[in-house]
Amino acid sequence: MSLFKRGKTWWIDFTTPSGERIRRSAETQDRVQAQELHDKLKAESWRIAKLGEKPKRTWDEAAYRWLMESQHKKSHHEDVSKIGWLQQFFRGQYLDDLTRDVIAKVGELKFKETSPATANRLLALIRAIMRKAALDWEWIDKPPVVKLYREAKRRVRYLTPEQAATLLRELPEHLADMVRFSLATGLRRANVTKLEWSQVDIARKVAWIHGDQAKAGKPIHVTLNATALDMLTKQVGKHPRWVFTYKGKPVTQVTTKAWYKALGRAGIEDFRWHDLRHTWASWLTQQGVPLNVIQEMGAWESSEMVKRYAHLAPEQFAQHARVVDALLSGTSSAQQ
Repeated sequence: MSLFKRGKTWWIDFTTPSGERIRRSAETQDRVQAQELHDKLKAESWRIAKLGEKPKRTWDEAAYRWLMESQHKKSHHEDVSKIGWLQQFFRGQYLDDLTRDVIAKVGELKFKETSPATANRLLALIRAIMRKAALDWEWIDKPPVVKLYREAKRRVRYLTPEQAATLLRELPEHLADMVRFSLATGLRRANVTKLEWSQVDIARKVAWIHGDQAKAGKPIHVTLNATALDMLTKQVGKHPRWVFTYKGKPVTQVTTKAWYKALGRAGIEDFRWHDLRHTWASWLTQQGVPLNVIQEMGAWESSEMVKRYAHLAPEQFAQHARVVDALLSGTSSAQQ
């Protein structure tokens, strides 16, 4: 039989012209609706076999293939979570039916309950999957246009050297050492808390972050200055594996009550641990270090990420702007 029941739900069972057996739930208790789906699937299979049309693929197939092919990504677990949320809207939908308007409505729902940035991460995932389906898997002719929301520009929050000195005095010793090391190297929090002695060569004054530990997925070479070396030397002998520890155990959480209380006593507001990295980059910029060098040292994947510090180098830009003075001074004297 082409239609049969399992419990209260109707199921479809037929063989396509190419000999493939289609057996699936109609996901309905209504026989008329099940028959309509059966006829639709059977007609599509005939067009595919006899007219050479592409088989219609569903969102579920695309999402599953995406997750299988992107298991290596650091954000894989985040993709799993996002796709799980999207299933309430896209489950069983054909990719051809996921138009710009359909996707925009889902993005609007996420925007209303979260923020533009969060909604954009969801929309970007949908866009990536649809592009894959069109350009790589050739399941659809072209991907729909997915418009993202305008986001506020990322802030640059950094400390002055005087503020940093005050904060260091207020922190307990183990956190102060980690803050000094972070300010000296610009490394992200996870790269500091998970730093192992196998990644450090004090004699050569270098350290390295493995590619699978770096945000951009590429190894990071760290040139150790005197401050960084002092902090590392201070930790020698405390633990055989981990560099930064507290009472014999690796430090896994840095934004503790001690961190927030120290910020309060230092009179520093609206400051995150990640802002230590912003502080490092801001200090380098203010001292005339070129942005492309800062990008390389900080292992930023895109130059756009570093341009946020450009406004902190007025003297550096003024030096280049003065090049025009000589040219214009000749023009002025000629007019006189």
